[in-house]
Amino acid sequence: MRTSVDPPYLRLLQMLRDEGPISRAELADRLELTRPRLLAEVERLVAAEYVAEAGMAASRGGRRSTLVELHPRLRFAAVDLGASSIDVEVTNGRLEPVAAYTEAADIRSGPKHILHRVSELLAKARIDGAYDRLDGIGIGVPGPVSFRDGVPVSPPIMPGWDRFPVRELVTREHGCPTVVDNDVNIMAIGERHGGVAHSVDDFLFIKIGTGIGCGIHLNGDVYRGTDGCAGDIGHIQVDPNGPVCSCGNTGCLEALFSGVGLARDATAAARSGTSPALAERLTAGPLTARDVADGAAEGDVTCIQLIRDGGHRIGSVLASLVSFSNPSMIVIGGGLAQLGHLLLAEIRSAVYRRSLPLATGNLPVVLSELGSRAGVTGAAVLASHVAFEQAS
Repeated sequence: MRTSVDPPYLRLLQMLRDEGPISRAELADRLELTRPRLLAEVERLVAAEYVAEAGMAASRGGRRSTLVELHPRLRFAAVDLGASSIDVEVTNGRLEPVAAYTEAADIRSGPKHILHRVSELLAKARIDGAYDRLDGIGIGVPGPVSFRDGVPVSPPIMPGWDRFPVRELVTREHGCPTVVDNDVNIMAIGERHGGVAHSVDDFLFIKIGTGIGCGIHLNGDVYRGTDGCAGDIGHIQVDPNGPVCSCGNTGCLEALFSGVGLARDATAAARSGTSPALAERLTAGPLTARDVADGAAEGDVTCIQLIRDGGHRIGSVLASLVSFSNPSMIVIGGGLAQLGHLLLAEIRSAVYRRSLPLATGNLPVVLSELGSRAGVTGAAVLASHVAFEQAS
């Protein structure tokens, strides 16, 4: 999250979150505050139970300063809702997990059912001793979100969620501030906080899963656009004669290469007999991206080609984005990132071949370091930010 324009108390709390205990003297120096002003801010935050004393700092030549840290009672909830899963973590103030739950779920079962299940998991965490009260909740959903209003807006794969008051309902139920964002945005925030993009201010995070999206991280913060739908690259048309997409249009990138699209093409290849590896796996049940990855590892030509075709399509779209925004890095995540370096190599090839040399001369295209935890990590960052804002 951006800190240069944040008020001192917010920057102070973010420093303690990201770095651990810091002395009062060092905080005054880094925040460029007078000692009396810093002491007043700290005492106010101590009284509000946002920070606590943490012993004495090493001597700087005079009287030793007192260390301060985030209050040990602080707790944030991070919720990452996928098309077919729920991931919930409760963290301490340093965003270290103290409880975590993952289970299969169908986002199409509707907001009341899904959010009720989230509440049950949070109740379990409370019973298990993970928290006494929550200070902030961050939620990511797999569809367009009005960040300002905290509601999904016409999400193609989320029937029944349009304009559902997610933020309002969760805030009321759990008695703490809540923030709702698109899932790929929270993944980008997570990767910036604790992954391969740590300290990179300008990068693109590409989620390839049931859907395809792009988290745009510019000047140290997520760019969401005027209405919150920036980065929805899955619905860029790449083949006017392609299959019908969940959004109702034809030939979208997401319709051609996503979890659903890859399973469709893999099943067709298995049934036509062009892929012995997939035909064998089809006898055991519906095919997934993992089956394609395993078939490619065994040298199945069709599986290899399916991955290459998908990587080429992704890379061709990304090449346009690179020419437009000139990022410092591209991070590939989401469920289909498990296709690994074969997919990554094809994406890189298309990006480097189709973009201007000036834009790609020093452009790493890499896999996410956080993997499946990118979403909950980013949701926890957002939860902490919205909680810290209450310290004003």
